[in-house]
Amino acid sequence: MNMTAQQEITDFDVDELKPGAIVRAPQQPIVSVTPTPADLVRYAMERSDVDLDRLERLMDMQLKWEANQARKAFTDAMAEFKKNPPTIYKDKHVEFRTDKGVTAYDHATIGNVVEKVVSALAEHGFSHRWVPNRGEGGMISITCVITHKAGHSEETTLEAGLDQSGGKNNIQAMISTKSYLERHSLLAAVGLATRDTPDDDGRGAERSDDVQAIVEKWLNNVNGSKTEKEVRGIWAQAAPELRATKDTEAFKQVKSVVESKIADFKAAAQ
Repeated sequence: MNMTAQQEITDFDVDELKPGAIVRAPQQPIVSVTPTPADLVRYAMERSDVDLDRLERLMDMQLKWEANQARKAFTDAMAEFKKNPPTIYKDKHVEFRTDKGVTAYDHATIGNVVEKVVSALAEHGFSHRWVPNRGEGGMISITCVITHKAGHSEETTLEAGLDQSGGKNNIQAMISTKSYLERHSLLAAVGLATRDTPDDDGRGAERSDDVQAIVEKWLNNVNGSKTEKEVRGIWAQAAPELRATKDTEAFKQVKSVVESKIADFKAAAQ
């Protein structure tokens, strides 16, 4: 098919064109681009007739727009983080004797929490930091600041008094409270909770009566000790017997009390 320079080949079905036919091409779609506040500021700065007051209003609008975009990026990234959050198990057993009896519980250490949470946050462009402060009445407060790479930050603040459980001195109590508030403010900031360690990690679903009797024997010996040297001597005898039970939790339970008792004797000697 021969066509002159005046002819416009424009239709999609070329086979149906007849010699001499003029077909106009469909126009390209018009793309509407909404200028950003930064575009308006740049345009205003290029003009000589824009007064300073109007320029300042445009720059203020730009800052608000950028802050809103950063907030949206933070929200989107946090939503992606929550799709596959890290699992944090309680990795430490604490047990000590008070006037009211024996207090025992499991918790996730600060190292465990930070290792799991921070690495997962970094994959989505987040970083964190803690800001310590002292409140009224000797209270300690910790603010966890989560910041996204786009610039938006959000804060979570927790406070508590000195943790003087287990015979801690003032410095130990302050460090214990600080560590507690750091891990819990980080968990609260990202909306996560710790979990009990599953039974299939070597502990066993239940502790036998024989193992429990061994644990109670050594706990009684440790709690009845009078010196640091005595505690260390007790542990030297207890450790082999506890290892022989192959009960990881039993070993950790007694060891934790031994370490706590030694720390108490050290603190008392200062």
